[in-house]
Amino acid sequence: MKNTELPVSNNIRFLSGDEALAQGAYEAGLVFAAAYPGTPSTEILEYLSRFPEIDSQWSVNEKVAYEVAYGAAIAGNRSLYASKHVGINVAMDPLMTSAYIGVNAGFIFISADDPGLHSSQNEQDNRLVARFAKVPLLEPASPAEAKMYIPYAFNLSEKFDTPVMIRLTTRIAHTKENVQIGERVNVLPRGFKPDFTKYVMVPKNAYGRHIELEKRLLRLKEEVEITPLNRIEMNDPSLGIITSSVSYLYAREIFSNASFLKLGFSYPFPENLIKKFSSQVKEVLVIEELEPMLEEEVARLGIAHRAKHPSFRVGELRPEDMLAVKEGTERVMEASTTRKPVMCPGCPHRGVYSVLKKLKLTVTGDIGCYTLGALPPLSAIQTCLCMGTGVTMFEGFKKTLGKDVVGVIGDSTFVHSGITGLVNAVYNHTKGLIIILDNSTTAMTGTQPHPATGVTIKGVPTKQLVIEDICRACGADHVDIVSAYDAKKLEDIIKERVNSESLSVLIVRTPCKLIDRSKQSKVQFEPGHCKKCGACLNAGCPALSKSDDGLIKIDPGLCVGCYVCVPYCKFDALKKP
Repeated sequence: MKNTELPVSNNIRFLSGDEALAQGAYEAGLVFAAAYPGTPSTEILEYLSRFPEIDSQWSVNEKVAYEVAYGAAIAGNRSLYASKHVGINVAMDPLMTSAYIGVNAGFIFISADDPGLHSSQNEQDNRLVARFAKVPLLEPASPAEAKMYIPYAFNLSEKFDTPVMIRLTTRIAHTKENVQIGERVNVLPRGFKPDFTKYVMVPKNAYGRHIELEKRLLRLKEEVEITPLNRIEMNDPSLGIITSSVSYLYAREIFSNASFLKLGFSYPFPENLIKKFSSQVKEVLVIEELEPMLEEEVARLGIAHRAKHPSFRVGELRPEDMLAVKEGTERVMEASTTRKPVMCPGCPHRGVYSVLKKLKLTVTGDIGCYTLGALPPLSAIQTCLCMGTGVTMFEGFKKTLGKDVVGVIGDSTFVHSGITGLVNAVYNHTKGLIIILDNSTTAMTGTQPHPATGVTIKGVPTKQLVIEDICRACGADHVDIVSAYDAKKLEDIIKERVNSESLSVLIVRTPCKLIDRSKQSKVQFEPGHCKKCGACLNAGCPALSKSDDGLIKIDPGLCVGCYVCVPYCKFDALKKP
């Protein structure tokens, strides 16, 4: 394929990897894009939504996003799907079969992996997804490369009739670099021509498409040997390093005199290129984050090499790790010294967790900023697995423990994957209480809208999903709505519903403080009543701390007057105005 160069331009912008990739997609004639917000991929769709030429959408979940974007590509327009690595798990059903079908117009799917678990529940290596699905994998090492790879990826997709995977990591997605901005290329729609054997995956057709997939893979193996995205950089031949992604930049920094085989198109694996490179160097060192994907391929070719100790399969591979990787020594794991994450002052979730902890209930949790309720001092959540499990694991716990169990889930997550869990609970005669923490946004990833907010990614009003109507339609026996700041009503409803012989949904509806910055009068502190016991600190509010003399101190810049802390004090040192 023809090398894709950055356009010559005096227009330079300082862009993150997410933004640069999105800019490249715009310039390459992207027409449709879909995603569900998830760090570190969120900014891709946010950037694309600025362009009127691109139809961008937040979908209700990653599976839906993949299918809608893929459908647009089959119908004839260049399309893109983006998610974080665990979002790919949700989209795996359509992803695997789309590899059989192929494409019409170009289709790219982005996996933004998170080595080091900066904002994720695992650090899976999604390079293995490309190998599993047998689709080409591109791995840019920087924002500028992310932009440059996009037109190449679209051309690759259309030439070989295949979805193309681009893998970023958190460091690439969020690092910024000066990037040249070019002009948009208008790509004509391809239209759609029905083809029963290609597009309808009944077993007989799928068998034939699997044959075509294997033939395509052989042609891709030829392409990967000549692509400009893979290159040999010969320097000192005493050490040759095979690497990809951001690890390439780290290795170049530490081993500046070494020779490199830099892989930007890393699956299918370029066997002939690796053999050629290995024959030109005295020693081969494989450097890669997380799983030993490249290492396994090198070993399969029977090439003597060195690689990282298995302990380096955990966490990011940082510049300071390079020498240890070269020597094959074990990683020394150190305790984190980073600041403990905490819910914002006035966060509506704090009041709910205060009540749940007071009542000593078992709480099945979910993925969102409300997962922070699991941390001390609140320590109110006992499980967190993935999106939707606040509802589904609640059912399993309730069926097993019988009483004193509550499930919690956010409003965006309820739309994402909680509705089906509620239907399942109703269908299987589950009793008890599910709490929807409705803060009117997707707060954890930066306050993106979702169907229950009534606004699209472009800020255009749309039909608003009414959560309480959905719950009733699913068959919930009782649906209550209460403010997060009404502690007494919260406690009364939870006590009434938690062990009742009905299935109840409690919607705690109070906007996130990141979108509703209004404040009430601050909590009043009576120092003469303070016993210095620190009980109020158990509210977990960052506006509260202890002074050197042991008295409670309220930060006037942080207190928003939610008064969640007031019930914690039995001595009336904290009061509502």
